[in-house]
Amino acid sequence: MRPDMPADHTTEAERLLRTAAQYPEDHEPLFLQAAAHLELAGDRDRAAGLYDTLLAASPDHPHLVKALKAANLWEYGHEAEARAIIDGLRTAAPLDPAPWEIVAETLEHHDELEEAHDSFTTALNLLLTPSEEVPYATHTLLIGRHRVRRLLGLDHDPWDALADSVHPSPVGLDELHDPKRLWSLGSDNPAELQAEIARLRAELGSYRTALSRPFPVAVLHWPAPELSELLAAYPTLTAEYPSHEAHLTQLEASLRDLASTGTPNLGIVTATVPSYEAFAASEQSSPSNADLLPQYATTLAARGRATPWPPPRNATCWCASGRPYRECHGAG
Repeated sequence: MRPDMPADHTTEAERLLRTAAQYPEDHEPLFLQAAAHLELAGDRDRAAGLYDTLLAASPDHPHLVKALKAANLWEYGHEAEARAIIDGLRTAAPLDPAPWEIVAETLEHHDELEEAHDSFTTALNLLLTPSEEVPYATHTLLIGRHRVRRLLGLDHDPWDALADSVHPSPVGLDELHDPKRLWSLGSDNPAELQAEIARLRAELGSYRTALSRPFPVAVLHWPAPELSELLAAYPTLTAEYPSHEAHLTQLEASLRDLASTGTPNLGIVTATVPSYEAFAASEQSSPSNADLLPQYATTLAARGRATPWPPPRNATCWCASGRPYRECHGAG
């Protein structure tokens, strides 16, 4: 469903809230989606209430919720409170790209270009090393920073070069982010208008690509206690998971294979036995059916449960070892 009218967005928000009541373990991503639809419906006060409800419940991603709350507050006149939240987030320096993107784009939207540029740059210095692979989730930070630097009239730097390298469109970022583009819309020169049409088509193509991948291609991760419980209840799945160590090794290898083929937007979803059994029941199948495993992973990703892979720089490993990723499964 892609609602177009405010009433449609309200209806979709209500549907998501009912789904959250049905699947309380997934309430956080479903609440966030519902809040986004309420914002699009113009019901920003109610959206703020959903953010407050999440924050009161100690969410899994508090920085993301706070960033979304700040962006929403600023849009309906609560600038001082929004700025205070944003300042707190910039001080907290989260190791997740999403809050940084929301903070920087909020500042950019309200013409705070210097602060937006500082937020984009701080995030990239915190999350990336130029010589290492660029995680999919950080592409928008690079591209957003490039856009703001063009608006500020700044020269290219190494981060801009990296943004160019991850940008998939045939039209370069310098063209797409040219501050003079708006002037061409009032031009009576056919060549200028044709060039602008080509740029708009390229942008539309990029947006369509992003919309066609609304959630990551996700691989299933079973923590050790959950895997032991799963194999004790359904021993035929031992063929899929001969040991927990082998499972972790295969998970990382699968993600690297996908990345090597050019598959973007990869992620990991954490499984639990009760959730998997409930999914099997909804599919009218037995949990011992190994064909359900990738479907279960996709379902969890669609509910917003995926953690982006590879983890950002300095982040702990996805396997819950507590060690930095680069020293754990990222060391291979």
